[in-house]
Amino acid sequence: MPILAEIRERDWCNVVTCHMDTPRAYVWRLQNFVLGEHILTPSLDNQTPVKACAISACGNFAVLGTEGGWIERFNLQSGISRGSYIDKSEKRSCAHDGQVVGVSCDATNAIMISAGFHGDIKVWDFKERELKSRWEVGCSLVKIVYHRPNGLLATVADDFVIRLFDVVALRMVRKFEGHTDRVTDMCFSEDGKWLLSSSMDGSLRIWDVILARQIDAVHVDVSITSLSLSPNMDVLATSHVDQNGVYLWVNQAMFSGASTLDLYASGKNVLSVKLPAVSANKGSEDMDSGNCIEPQPEIKDIVCAPQFSFQIPDLVTLSLLPKSQWQSLINLDIIKERNRPIEPPKKPENSPFLLTSVPSVSGEVAFRSNDLVPKDKDTKGGELENSLKKLNVTSSQFLRLLQSSAEVENFSAFTNYIQSLSPSTLDMELRMLQIIDDEDQQEPEKRPELVYIELLMDYFTYEVSCRNNFEFIQAVIRLFLKIHGETVRRQSKLQDKARELLEIQSSVWQRIDKLFQSSRCMVTFLSNSQF
Repeated sequence: MPILAEIRERDWCNVVTCHMDTPRAYVWRLQNFVLGEHILTPSLDNQTPVKACAISACGNFAVLGTEGGWIERFNLQSGISRGSYIDKSEKRSCAHDGQVVGVSCDATNAIMISAGFHGDIKVWDFKERELKSRWEVGCSLVKIVYHRPNGLLATVADDFVIRLFDVVALRMVRKFEGHTDRVTDMCFSEDGKWLLSSSMDGSLRIWDVILARQIDAVHVDVSITSLSLSPNMDVLATSHVDQNGVYLWVNQAMFSGASTLDLYASGKNVLSVKLPAVSANKGSEDMDSGNCIEPQPEIKDIVCAPQFSFQIPDLVTLSLLPKSQWQSLINLDIIKERNRPIEPPKKPENSPFLLTSVPSVSGEVAFRSNDLVPKDKDTKGGELENSLKKLNVTSSQFLRLLQSSAEVENFSAFTNYIQSLSPSTLDMELRMLQIIDDEDQQEPEKRPELVYIELLMDYFTYEVSCRNNFEFIQAVIRLFLKIHGETVRRQSKLQDKARELLEIQSSVWQRIDKLFQSSRCMVTFLSNSQF
């Protein structure tokens, strides 16, 4: 069971884990994904397996509870024990007479809550380690979850009933019944208004803490073992029995226009949902021809990113690139303006003269004769201009890949290449095709830039119709139109390409908008309620 604290992530270990039949707990550095330098071992005299662990709100301390009823506090930075919690009324001079089911700390390090297997819940003074109060649940406890902001403690007993206690008032405030088998996990929403619970009976239930009622439930074919709700309550992650993957469920209330009363009224029914298939082979067999997945052309010196073997119909596929990479394409002008130097570069006081040297056998510096050095700036500039004119534009790898991908009608290799470019490099590649003069406007077929601009528009049309790398392609299209928009406006052939791209873009957007309006997402969680 892992416990995470983010507040001290950069200072020292911020994850504590306890393992099955292990009398010690391990600390980890989540930032580096490595095991920490300390191993926490409570109760050296009578070691029993660690069954519960918690990290204080400040991130400095870890509290461990053992199978023998022992609770001890450790400093995470040094790994040194900082005292144990002992109830003097217990016969064995420990915290609980039996296994410690769970421990938790409040938000101010004022109290520490612990629960024993025999149904006793105790509240301790965190610093002094003295018992302040206790109460009995009346049956054996299995699991506890404490919500720090509102001070509510959710407990699960062996009678499958979920009870909520106010730790400050020391009384039960809510009682939820509905599960018919062992409750495997619980979690509060970030605001504390919802409590989600899963059971071995295959049900996942959502309880409204304020209204004290079940607001929704779903039944899956494979029982849930663990669950976690995102802070903004839009995605739920679950793990299941004998399943290696983590399943994500979307909160339909975020995309639904239904009123709150309509959503709450649907909590009486339990909806059966089948888990989605995760087999790539099955997905490729069922793939329709509209997914635009074709064999990649054989192009050397290009490292291709892993491709998905299937695509869900009517949905788009994102590029999975860092957000900064494609957002920088949109805001490239702002970034250049921000990074522009405040003052122009200053000319050195004593500018050194430059002489062209030639290698010599003796190792001494030798210089070329004056007659070999060009004297006229205009002559040198003219030679440079002539060499640029003689340069073949197809020498660019960007253009070679674009042309070869267009010939085989598969742009996956070209997409992989431009994704590997930095935003400034991609901007430079697009600007290299910019037409500055209008000498050959009457004969556009003689301008190689127009040919490549046309190929780029074919590429955008292809990628948008396939719905691949959606957010990245949208950013590239915006940058392309910013640079070549005037050229597209002047050429009738390019205008036809632009109209075709607009029609496909509009059809894809209409499909996505329709899906969001009907509240259908990639995985349907619940059909008519909060999830």
